[in-house]
Amino acid sequence: MTGPAWRLPFTKMHGAGNDFVFLDHRELPAGWQATREVVAFLCDRRLGVGADGLIVVGPGRAGETDFRMTYYNADGGEAEMCGNGARCTVAFARARGLCGEECRFDTFSGVLSGRVHGPEDIAVTLPAWKDLDLAVELPDSPFAAHYACNTGVPHLVIPVDDIEDFDLRRWGAALRHHDRFAPAGTNVNWVQRDPASGEFLLRTYERGVEDETLACGTGASATAVVLSRLGQAGNPVAVRTRGGDLLRITVGGDDRRLELRGPAVTSFTGEIATAHPRKESTT
Repeated sequence: MTGPAWRLPFTKMHGAGNDFVFLDHRELPAGWQATREVVAFLCDRRLGVGADGLIVVGPGRAGETDFRMTYYNADGGEAEMCGNGARCTVAFARARGLCGEECRFDTFSGVLSGRVHGPEDIAVTLPAWKDLDLAVELPDSPFAAHYACNTGVPHLVIPVDDIEDFDLRRWGAALRHHDRFAPAGTNVNWVQRDPASGEFLLRTYERGVEDETLACGTGASATAVVLSRLGQAGNPVAVRTRGGDLLRITVGGDDRRLELRGPAVTSFTGEIATAHPRKESTT
């Protein structure tokens, strides 16, 4: 970081290990902007706070919503939706008096609702799922079956017999950029049913993070939709994340409604310096 600095108060939170830097718009300096460079710096695990994404909580629409969630991936790009981020946003907003135990909030993907079930136990609705494809053909993939579903962002779901026995980084990067999903790309999820617990074990390679994350709410939800439509899961669907926490996803019927429930935890708070934006030359 070079040049003069702004000091930003932040809160670090995680939802099942999917971690985020939170900023309250009321505490931001006048003129501050979430540029791609600044977002990437804040999410950098060596130079910044470190997170899978940045979330700015802003004002809602008077009489309609309680607040607005704006989500940025760790690479600095604004993303349509993040399920675990939405759950943490509800906990963040509740702690700051922006809403009660039930709320409605704006996102890039539309208005969602949230409910505080208890300390660190948060549920949110997600955008109605769409683009379900139970016969995705990828002849250059080593996996036997592929399914696709969009739960606010696009996901590829791949069943495997052993959740540990494949090269996630290699195939995550390859399938995330596969021509079948160009130009936007897709997130990639692998799922295995645990015969002992009946839960589904999930690993996710996230677009924008470009690596495996400890949890992905929209990925778990897309997986729940696929398993439900294949008749392989009850309702709600219990998904065990890579971080070890349990997410429960309720899959609706014809309304394609989704509810994602799980932990939302505050890790710590702090203050960090970020550079002023560079002034454009006029000569």
